[in-house]
Amino acid sequence: MSDVIVVGGGAAGCMAALAAAQRGASVTLLERNPKLGRKLYITGKGRCNVTNDCTVQEVLQNVPHNSRFLTSAVTRFPPEAVKAFFEGLGVPLKTERGNRVFPRSDKAADIIDALLRALRRAGVSVVQDRAVSLRREDGVLLGVEGEGGFYPGGAAVIATGGVSYPLTGSTGDGYALARSVGHTVLPPRPSLVPLVAEQDFCARMQGLSLRNVAIQVRNGKKKAVYAEQGELLFTHFGLSGPLILSASAHMRDFEKEHYYINLDLKPALDEEKLDKRLLRDLEENANRDFHNVLEGLVPRLMVPVLVELTGIPAEEKAHSVTKAQRRRLLDTLKCLRIDIKGPRPVEEAIVTSGGVKVSEVNPTTMASKLAPGVYFAGEVLDVDAYTGGFNLQLAWATGRAAGEAAALSCTENRGGSNP
Repeated sequence: MSDVIVVGGGAAGCMAALAAAQRGASVTLLERNPKLGRKLYITGKGRCNVTNDCTVQEVLQNVPHNSRFLTSAVTRFPPEAVKAFFEGLGVPLKTERGNRVFPRSDKAADIIDALLRALRRAGVSVVQDRAVSLRREDGVLLGVEGEGGFYPGGAAVIATGGVSYPLTGSTGDGYALARSVGHTVLPPRPSLVPLVAEQDFCARMQGLSLRNVAIQVRNGKKKAVYAEQGELLFTHFGLSGPLILSASAHMRDFEKEHYYINLDLKPALDEEKLDKRLLRDLEENANRDFHNVLEGLVPRLMVPVLVELTGIPAEEKAHSVTKAQRRRLLDTLKCLRIDIKGPRPVEEAIVTSGGVKVSEVNPTTMASKLAPGVYFAGEVLDVDAYTGGFNLQLAWATGRAAGEAAALSCTENRGGSNP
């Protein structure tokens, strides 16, 4: 019999198991995949964006939903502690643009291997099995029932992830376990997900990546719900890239709302400066065709789209472009409207929004308020953050909190002390 059974061997689960073992608990870690950390292998495009080198407050500012619930966990295990933890495991780290923290080797495998070594040293028993139910009697947790057998234990940490990237094993198992002990599970929705556009011109620019552009997301009432500058990518279905993934986290109600994006292709220039630039380009290329002038302003793939949107004929000589036409070009460059049909499927999302209702969970210990002995950590909870290492930071922090609290409850119950 183990003190603590951790269900799920991702970031939150590994951290919970390690934290519990370091607090003197005997721990069994159940993972349905042959290897731990399968989703970690693909984070940060295979480089593993471990955390973001910022303050606790900045972490919480990058959590659009239920950030207050995370205050205690992140305060006790902030980014600086996460960095020290992994460097203490022998993984040198580096900080890149946007304060994103990666292993210096650029290999996610180094993070996973370090966790595996730490789990072995701590005496955690890793078992390949899929949890199917929590066994309880008279409100007391007896252990976890798996497909391959029963695992008795005094506490269970549910860290199974959401439903994004199901091939990594995130298929919503934790939601069923939570519901079985009375928890409310808010419907999972995609967050940090590419967006499907109504206009077909996005598909015509498929593969085009734009850097240093600005977007503003507005809802059906024309209220701005998000604005940021960065990088986006046109795809066969619409839009993707870091800027779009972050924007999607604010577009939470497609059933009731219509969202659209205003894209500013020249955010460094205000309208007056851009108009002067357009005038100069047109005058300097007076005898050239309009589409040739555009090639000096935007990437080539975008030229036919701008010709169509402005209504200025491609072969129109630059000296013939009227003031009204120039104004239409300026408006299109500063405010290209893209209407959004909706997000891509949740299976394509980086993280899942929705999950176990946080008001039913203790924010300090991650303990269930409804089922003694049950704890939650990571993406199975109704919390999600923007890109940039913030979601992994939440996984480490909630995993640590859950593991320590689960270990403490078990050592107290058996009359031991907390080392």
